[in-house]
Amino acid sequence: MISLYSLARLSDLPAATWDALVPAGQPFLRHAFLSAMEDSGSVAPATGWAAEHLVLERDGQVRALLPAYRKWHSFGEYVFDHGWAEACERAGIAYYPKLLGGVPFSPVSGPRLLTADPADGLLVLQALPEYLGKGGLSGAHINFTDSVLDQAIDGLPGWLERLGCQFHWRNRGYRDFQDFLDTLSSRKRKQMRKEREQVLGHGIDFQWYRGDQLSEQQWDFVYLCYANTYTVRRRAPYLTREFFSLLAERMPEAIRVVVARQSGRDVAMALSLIGGDSLFGRYWGCLDEFDRLHFETCFYQGMDFAIAEGLQRFDAGAQGEHKLIRGFEPVITRSWHYLLHPGLRRAVEEFLGQEREGILAYAEEARGMLPYRRD
Repeated sequence: MISLYSLARLSDLPAATWDALVPAGQPFLRHAFLSAMEDSGSVAPATGWAAEHLVLERDGQVRALLPAYRKWHSFGEYVFDHGWAEACERAGIAYYPKLLGGVPFSPVSGPRLLTADPADGLLVLQALPEYLGKGGLSGAHINFTDSVLDQAIDGLPGWLERLGCQFHWRNRGYRDFQDFLDTLSSRKRKQMRKEREQVLGHGIDFQWYRGDQLSEQQWDFVYLCYANTYTVRRRAPYLTREFFSLLAERMPEAIRVVVARQSGRDVAMALSLIGGDSLFGRYWGCLDEFDRLHFETCFYQGMDFAIAEGLQRFDAGAQGEHKLIRGFEPVITRSWHYLLHPGLRRAVEEFLGQEREGILAYAEEARGMLPYRRD
């Protein structure tokens, strides 16, 4: 017997049951990470995110999971559909609520359908259109998918593929940062050295910590830095202070925080997660402004760390060109969208066809701007 139902709280499912279907090297999909989002109030109906995780059971056993949220806005997703929502508002079409399959505030590609059997995952996808209609949802949006889901969903009727472009750094067996610099053109090599020297000239040094090595007072500093990145833009931070404590309590081994210090005073930080062979840079912030400090804290320190730890990939976040000139290479990302309104679906399909050409051209142009030597 097969049943599909939703969870309004991740804590209603045992962590062992959930994590049994999470592939290795996926910290953002772990019960610990997603439940910390919910239990801290960062993800809640009051913030426009209502957990609606889909669970497929077969003969009383959980066989497939889709981390998902009922949403009343499009913030914190990093696949931007605000234009679609505005067009719907002008046309008198209800765009919200919608169903988002993804990880809140985390533009990291990876599995979205968690299952040991692709056939069970396919059953979830096939059941989604009826589920949306019964639930009063305008559509489903599954963001930052992996190749397994891409293959499963491609060709299913009604689903539209959307491309994006990010920039990731690859560790090609570098012995140290100088070994990496030696692969660059002379001009770019000098530029990066100068940037690092500028930070050193401010008397700033760096210390790395695991999640269990930080005191609550230090976590206060981490949160203050994180929140300040929103304060300076007159916006409220997505995450609450409690999220960081819960994360440190539930998955400390995956957390890495680098703290920038000047004359014994902490002035900036960057928080990353480790999963498999990858380092994922997530949150950064500073209390004082120093020239080039952002690049050193968020990029060069992470590259140094990846080399020292033998990690193969460094995903430092969603934005682009400032990473490109520092050796981060373009990577195509994918998301999938199912829209119930036929007119909206046709309009979005036409838009995505045009956008796709632009994204692919942009990624190809970006490859020509990489700083590596061409000898």
